[in-house]
Amino acid sequence: MTATVFIDGAAGTTGLEIVERLEGRADFALLVLDEAQRKSEAARREAFHTADFAVLCLPDDAAREAVALAEGSRVRIVDASTAHRVAPGWVYGFPEIVGRAAVANAARVSNPGCYSTGFIALVAPLVRAGLLLADWPYTCNAVSGYSGGGKALIARFEDHADIAFRTYATALGHKHVPEMQERCGLAHPPLFAPSVIPAHRGMMVEVPLPLGAMPGAAVPAELRAALTRFYAASAVVTVREDTPEELLLSRAMAPSDRLDLWVWASADGRQARLIARLDNLGKGASGAAVQSLNLMAGLDEIAGLRL
Repeated sequence: MTATVFIDGAAGTTGLEIVERLEGRADFALLVLDEAQRKSEAARREAFHTADFAVLCLPDDAAREAVALAEGSRVRIVDASTAHRVAPGWVYGFPEIVGRAAVANAARVSNPGCYSTGFIALVAPLVRAGLLLADWPYTCNAVSGYSGGGKALIARFEDHADIAFRTYATALGHKHVPEMQERCGLAHPPLFAPSVIPAHRGMMVEVPLPLGAMPGAAVPAELRAALTRFYAASAVVTVREDTPEELLLSRAMAPSDRLDLWVWASADGRQARLIARLDNLGKGASGAAVQSLNLMAGLDEIAGLRL
């Protein structure tokens, strides 16, 4: 059976990549609005009330308005914006963390943020297992390709090739922090320091751990073993056993829906670096949305993904 999918905001970066993953599949048919219709409230409302699924690739306020347009319909929604990531009644679209059944049975799914995906993948399983403290002031350092910033930031980097590095959210109010805190069950919001590099896509998210100063924290080998067990059944997330002396992002990174995790440790085991590498447009955005759509439609979780 073919399910219809309406992508509201299909002309944006995330929407275009979702279309690429769904086009040509027999199990999904895209419901497409032309240029004249895609900004028409009436046309969008009709699409929501016709489609089996909808993906919102919109700014936060527009996503909330879209949900209102869908009221009274049977459409099941995946929202790629920040608007509903900690909202009651929405299932967080990270099946490895919240459970595949929760996503599969959901009517409303909020797609995780790209940075949040790396942080939560590293920290949540370890806090749940009691190997890291929930009551600890975690820090998170991350770099991303500029495509995650939307059309304005893409243009800024591509039109001004002299930009070598951009750090931002210096007021410490990044919109991903609430979901990072809530989904990991932390007592304190993490101190999050995101930056952008002159690469179109790709992302690294790091959580440094001063284990020797953390009461009750497990040793690095136990942290790696726990993550390996937690993700053993995942075809998307891999806990890497290698510990190279450097970890690179390529400016020519191919699209990927993978998420790779590493645990590095000092010789005495008193310090560790947890690092996640992913594609900010893949598992960090469009790939995650398609993974949730697959589960919601009762399909193979990784159908159409680039692994």
